[in-house]
Amino acid sequence: MDLYKVILVDDEEEVREAIRKRINWEEIGFTVAGTAENGEEALELAETCEPDVVMTDIQMPFMDGLTLLRKLKERFPDLRSVIFSGYDDFEYAKEAIRLESEEYILKPVDAEELRKVFARIKDRLDEQIKQRRNVEQLSKYYEDSRPMMKEQLIIGLLEGRELQFDLERYQKDFDLRIESAFYCAGAFRITAPQNEKEKLDKNLMAVSLKQIVVERFKGVLPVEALVYLDTVCVLARLSGTGQYSVFVEEMDRICRIAHRSLEANVCAGIGRVYGNAESIHTSFLEAKDAFHHRIFVGENQAICINDVDPTTHIEDYISEKQIRHIIRQIKVGTRESLESEIRVFIEKLKKSDFGPAQLQIFYAEFVVELLRLMRGHNINIADSGLSNINTNEEMEGFASLDEFGDRLIELTGNIWEQISNTRFDATRKLAEEAKQYIADHYNESKLSVDDICSHLGVGTSYFSSVFKKETGVSFVTYLTDVRMNEAQRLLDTTDEKSYIIAGLVGYEEPNYFSYVFKKHFGISPSKYRQ
Repeated sequence: MDLYKVILVDDEEEVREAIRKRINWEEIGFTVAGTAENGEEALELAETCEPDVVMTDIQMPFMDGLTLLRKLKERFPDLRSVIFSGYDDFEYAKEAIRLESEEYILKPVDAEELRKVFARIKDRLDEQIKQRRNVEQLSKYYEDSRPMMKEQLIIGLLEGRELQFDLERYQKDFDLRIESAFYCAGAFRITAPQNEKEKLDKNLMAVSLKQIVVERFKGVLPVEALVYLDTVCVLARLSGTGQYSVFVEEMDRICRIAHRSLEANVCAGIGRVYGNAESIHTSFLEAKDAFHHRIFVGENQAICINDVDPTTHIEDYISEKQIRHIIRQIKVGTRESLESEIRVFIEKLKKSDFGPAQLQIFYAEFVVELLRLMRGHNINIADSGLSNINTNEEMEGFASLDEFGDRLIELTGNIWEQISNTRFDATRKLAEEAKQYIADHYNESKLSVDDICSHLGVGTSYFSSVFKKETGVSFVTYLTDVRMNEAQRLLDTTDEKSYIIAGLVGYEEPNYFSYVFKKHFGISPSKYRQ
């Protein structure tokens, strides 16, 4: 098992070293990850090594131990703490209890007592990890969440969302049985009579209807049923296309049963049968389209899309979904992933029934989406090759689908490059604005990363990542460098006292300013001036 990390904080070096050497830390399950001589330094150290335990003195310059613990608790809620002090003061002990400190030890620290203290802390840390890793509890959480995960998966398939997983692997990992030879989607809608007040709430009706669906299909066909917004969705998994008629008959029967039991109008739309999971969304859209034909054929029955609209609208499905795929790659993908997405699409087209007219519609819609994307990123359309494009003429000039794919790669590649440059310029601009803000406010002792983020209107995590990427150093390091360089300039060019210069560069504590200056330049301010 990995050793737990401890940091030791005391303003006296001999005390820190004595504690470090007094016991065999590894023998009791710990390692000293670092030491600090004041609270400010300890905060920076903790950000770097993320300790499990901090052992700190109370009385220290710049930031006392209790203030340090309060700040650390905000950043690391699970951090354990040990306070040692030369003062047997009830108020200190009371505050330590409030901060949930593990122990309050009086100096001088006895080695055996210290060993016992950390043995107790280790037991608590071990128990905490044991609870988190408790297989039985995790298994229960997993089992409890499986129905929800399955429902989310089905909703994703019905909506046609981009699946962020491989369906076969997802089913294996979570033991969710969804894969099938064929799929067909159905959608129920309930219309409650408006003239009777004492009817079931429409949401309760939907739950009741879902239960009817589950009971009726049990032993007949494997289906998944769920209530989604105002629709009861049904996904049938068919072993052969011949089972389609069984599915339709049962859906029609359920409409009549639900009409009688719920005393409401219940109609169902049924989509076409497809042989892959990606087409579930298409079947679901068709089911909803079929449902809307109830105005012509009447309520309380199942309506098949083949009966009311025999034309297969494959172009609608491919246009909507594929455009979304490619646009996503332009925005967040690499040039390689963008080209791969288009090549995969072209290969799908070669195996489909997509005709010239459908392809022409797709190309026109695709260009419109590219123009919309460019407008959203403030990209000059004249630089994209889209300003004078005539999709009809271009389609006549393509000798093959591969040539069509090459053209898509050319158009999208130009836009990808401009968006990438825009993103690069935006991060560089953010860093420059941050540096300017620091230059204007470095003399404020309370200046923090939160102040800058509030000024710039960005999150702290995003800012910290961008700032370090652009400058090569963290915000704290950069701010310290600015303050130290200004302090050096003032020492060179003015006769101001050191404590005055400390305040001018953002340090309330002159002693801490001297400490940081010496750490930065290797010499104290007074000796530097000499």
